[in-house]
Amino acid sequence: YIYKKCNTILYSSKGFKESIESRGAPTSKLAYFPNWVEPTDMVESPLPVILPSGFKVLFAGNIGASQDFETILCAAEQLKKIKDLHWVILGDGREFEWVKSQVLLRDLSSNFHLLGRFPASDMPSFFSMSDVLLVTLKPEPAFEVTIPGKLQAYLASGKPIVAALDGEGARLVEEAKAGIAVSAGNAKMLADSVFRLYQTPAPERAAMGQRGKSYCEKNFSRESALEKIKGCLLTANIENH
Repeated sequence: YIYKKCNTILYSSKGFKESIESRGAPTSKLAYFPNWVEPTDMVESPLPVILPSGFKVLFAGNIGASQDFETILCAAEQLKKIKDLHWVILGDGREFEWVKSQVLLRDLSSNFHLLGRFPASDMPSFFSMSDVLLVTLKPEPAFEVTIPGKLQAYLASGKPIVAALDGEGARLVEEAKAGIAVSAGNAKMLADSVFRLYQTPAPERAAMGQRGKSYCEKNFSRESALEKIKGCLLTANIENH
């Protein structure tokens, strides 16, 4: 009913389009309108903690069931003999205590660092001091059509991304050529991808990050979003007259 009564329907993930069309919305009404990154989101400030030296894989966000920390921990186990490779985890959530206990149980304390929660304003500095940014979701159909909220901020940071995702999130990383995307829930592929980036020369990693940043500026900037809204409103106005 709502779709039929609207002139334009904006969808934030291309994975949503088929579902909207299946409910009777004509393609002519649909417009892709993703979330954008505010310019102020990427302003750096002094870090409140000291990060470990070496190669840093950083995860920032909710530590819950959806983020599939079992896969992250299994990947970390496979690489724990590499003493200068560190997993830096920022955030909190209902799985935090479980992850903390697993770090001890799996003897990962020297490589896996649960730093807790920090304000969003600190994220640009954490991203800047990291070598690779990590995003994961469980292998479930609902997650295949969504874009993790952190992904645009990751792209804007200019750092390479390793993603254990299916569907739309993986497509974005691959389309941007901003890092490596592997199947959700596959710890072996995740570990192999992190090791591959660990071995990749810094200039090549920097080029990955720059491609992601350029892709973000083109597709997820506030300016591009406002231009798209302006176009939708102009089109609707012309059709109404």
